[in-house]
Amino acid sequence: MKKVTLKPTKEKSLLRKHPWLFSGAIKKIDDNIHDGDIVSIYSNKDKYLATGHYNEGNISVRIFDFNERLINDKFWEEKISKALNLRKSSILINDSNNVFRLIHAEGDHMPGFICDIYNQVAVFQFHSIGMWKLKELFSKIIQKLLPQIEIIYDKSEKTLPKKHIDQYSVENSYLLKKSELKNTNVLEYGNEFKIDWENGQKTGFFIDQRENRKFLGEMSKGKKILNTFCYSGGFSIYALNSGAKEVHSLDSSQKAIDLVDENIDLLKDKNIKHLSIVEDAMDFIKDLNNEYDIIVLDPPAFAKHKKVKHKALQGYKRLNIKAIEQIKPNGILFTFSCSQVIDNNLFRHMVLSSAIIAGRNVSILKQLHQPADHPINIFHPESEYLKGLILKVE
Repeated sequence: MKKVTLKPTKEKSLLRKHPWLFSGAIKKIDDNIHDGDIVSIYSNKDKYLATGHYNEGNISVRIFDFNERLINDKFWEEKISKALNLRKSSILINDSNNVFRLIHAEGDHMPGFICDIYNQVAVFQFHSIGMWKLKELFSKIIQKLLPQIEIIYDKSEKTLPKKHIDQYSVENSYLLKKSELKNTNVLEYGNEFKIDWENGQKTGFFIDQRENRKFLGEMSKGKKILNTFCYSGGFSIYALNSGAKEVHSLDSSQKAIDLVDENIDLLKDKNIKHLSIVEDAMDFIKDLNNEYDIIVLDPPAFAKHKKVKHKALQGYKRLNIKAIEQIKPNGILFTFSCSQVIDNNLFRHMVLSSAIIAGRNVSILKQLHQPADHPINIFHPESEYLKGLILKVE
């Protein structure tokens, strides 16, 4: 195995089991190391530290193991099997709940690899070329562990670094196709959704909001609700199935609203009151006249890099100020950030500032986060990306 040697004292983060090795820590690398190669990392005193995939760039090695051992097919099968067992023991998987994340990158000690399960469909998404090169092996392992899988789709055309997309001519493609399905319906706590893995955002659905959608459903009966940045209408479907008086789904994308309407058509109760709205959320919530009992703010990641963190915080603040100002007295606000660089303290301080500027009393009813099938690697705080609050606004 090829070797990477660190500068003196640069092993500290690896001794804390952080899974990223940055280029500035490297003293020497063996000749002929290429992106995607498996490498062993050694301290300046030639002590073994970790094993991972090499990639020329700021994050030079994404580490998947801290033990010196053989990396073979059995190694990867054990990792994926361990991830599956974690899901079986930590979340509800049955005929009424057949959508979940099987592999969550660093959270499952497989950085650069995401796998989502939609009933009989598995969707892969790779963020590192080293993991992408293992896609055929991962496909075989998942077919063995989950024999009900009929389709495996690799959706990495836009998630891998551009240099690797060009070098390897990466295209979205099927690794397994036992049927001609182009989409599938799944159930999440009994709520039905249509999943389009080829054309939908991410892998086709935002699984990470499952438990938070459930919380909204529990609070929805008899309420008028605004679901902003709704995408395919996850929060809206839960609310309607739970007896909401009326739900408005808002997104700036007509494609997203088309998905909402398709999911609304799946509802068994045809007497529901629902309105789909194509409009910019910031413009829409400027003048709501205390119309809504519950507002959901679930915007996209405004900040993907630290350089734009301040600008992102201002964007979140503007949204939250208007929502707090405009919601009905004693209304409930579900507010989220999925920006990795906005940590819990920054997010909470932003909400505090928004409440002060809006001039209304606000209480936190519940703190929200990503579910158990999106595990947080305790040694990798960056993997805690989703944070949210349920607020009562007097």
